[in-house]
Amino acid sequence: MTTLTADGSATDIPPAEGGAHRRRDPQWWTTPALFALLVGTAALYLWNLTDSTWGNEYYAAATQAGAQSWTAWLFGGLDAGGVITVDKPPVFLWVSGLFARVFGFSSWTVLAPQAVEGVLAVWLLHATVKRTSGAVAGLMAGAALALTPVAVLMFRFNLPDALLVLLLVAAAYCAVRALEHARVRWLVLAGVAIGFAFLTKMGQALLVLPALAGVYLLAAPTTLVKRWLHVLAAGAAVVVSAGWFLVLVELWPAQSRPYIGGSADDSLWELAVGYNGLGRIFGGQGNAGGGMGGNIGFGGSTGLGRLFGASMGGEISWLLPAALIGLGAGLWFTRNAPRTDRTRAALLLWGGWLLVSGVVFSFMNGTAHPYYTVALAPAIAALVAIAGRELWRGRAHPPARIALALMVAATGFWGFALLDRVADWLPALRWSLLVPTVLVSTAIVVGARRVAALALVTAALGTGAYGVATAATPHAGSIPMSGPGDHAISGTAGAGGGFGAGFGAGSGAAGSTSAALVSALRETTGTWAAATTSAQGAASLALSSGKAVIGIGGWSGGDPAPTLEEFQRYVAEGRVGYFVQGDGMGGGRGSGGEIATWVAENFEATSIGGRSVYKLS
Repeated sequence: MTTLTADGSATDIPPAEGGAHRRRDPQWWTTPALFALLVGTAALYLWNLTDSTWGNEYYAAATQAGAQSWTAWLFGGLDAGGVITVDKPPVFLWVSGLFARVFGFSSWTVLAPQAVEGVLAVWLLHATVKRTSGAVAGLMAGAALALTPVAVLMFRFNLPDALLVLLLVAAAYCAVRALEHARVRWLVLAGVAIGFAFLTKMGQALLVLPALAGVYLLAAPTTLVKRWLHVLAAGAAVVVSAGWFLVLVELWPAQSRPYIGGSADDSLWELAVGYNGLGRIFGGQGNAGGGMGGNIGFGGSTGLGRLFGASMGGEISWLLPAALIGLGAGLWFTRNAPRTDRTRAALLLWGGWLLVSGVVFSFMNGTAHPYYTVALAPAIAALVAIAGRELWRGRAHPPARIALALMVAATGFWGFALLDRVADWLPALRWSLLVPTVLVSTAIVVGARRVAALALVTAALGTGAYGVATAATPHAGSIPMSGPGDHAISGTAGAGGGFGAGFGAGSGAAGSTSAALVSALRETTGTWAAATTSAQGAASLALSSGKAVIGIGGWSGGDPAPTLEEFQRYVAEGRVGYFVQGDGMGGGRGSGGEIATWVAENFEATSIGGRSVYKLS
């Protein structure tokens, strides 16, 4: 291991007892501190969780379908009848579907799995950083992740990003274990974690691969040939652990499974490469432009400043300046360290993760929601903790003190700028952050001792307050954003979840769900209580009634499922109770328009609870 010496060079220090690469840290308090961290994280993520009711109704309906049908559970079906899947792979729905089967379907079983995944991610990040930089750094990293606003948001909301983060952190943990003694089995396990992360959110999971593979090739304590063989074995593990499900979908008879929502040809592979792959990077293929004319809910304008902008800044950038400073300083001070040095390897792993993913998020032209940035949170937290700990250990050297002071100053001043964007929310908070920032930074530069705790409090104040405020705010819809009530930094988030609170929440295009309509749907006995030309509207009807509802055309309204011929057959067999009029989100190549026309020509409309409804059976 390396630390800084008085002349600014790097030197090895002996490993701590009980761990091959653990630092000598005070042990009597670190275990209770970890317990307190995990309990506090669980409280933060589970506190008033059901205030968000169903969160994202589209995915909540898929959880409901998975609790009613094993086929829907396996493929991520939007409805238990098996017409179409959601537009994402199903692994994150496997978790919530099992929760719903074991504990019963409810708002809690929809949202709690993400909270559990968040606590596990914090614990695993702590364990990963501890192995290279000691228990104190591990605790710092875990706390930083737990309090990051977008992490608080995602670990209290039913989107795939929570499980994605957990699996990516698990991959990093396995990679660090592999680095210790060039253990191929641990590197293969890292590949397995990445493969299942791919089945959670497809191509986004692969953004960490360059960092994991590159660091192993550089720093693993074995020959170059063995390093390459181990990386190839891990690559094979990625392919197998992700590919088995793609093969299963391709081999499964199409007529006995749901249509793969979002794909052009009922193919999960095409969904991964197209709509959820290259379409996200370059735009098109069903993706809105990343900039959307500067639309905050879609990431804002592309460029290096995007992660600090009005859309993504309040989600993820609180500690980002400190992480970048720490990365640069850490790599400079370890430039002469041995090839296998664990501190530098850790910096390169987390730094590579941050830089590759950050550049992609900054310049992607397809759909780029602010909450995607939660994938950066573990890397930022780890870099701040590792660099901060190492610079503090080398504080006898003036350049190290200056770098550490810059980390504290950048965090405080940028936090002040972020809070200034919501000047009417706790206005005293930003000044409470600015004053200690100046004092602590100055104290570090002049070599004052016993300011470590003050530095940590200063660094955590802005992100922590905003994270807690996020937990206190109910969120709903398809594009949730962090923030305290109606005062989100972007100016768009609020108690309903920010931009898009109704967008995809079941109350938009398809209209409201009245008690009379819910009662009518509950009395049906067919496979589907109803069909409607809006997947979001179908989700709202399904959640309200507890019955399966066909969302014609899927999320965007453009999927050819069901076809007109299939829908006519369902109606002839008496399997669909009602057709509820609604405006889909697309049309394109979808079948919603022609189905709506056919229904209008052959059935008589009535009004139930203010909605135009056709009784089909």
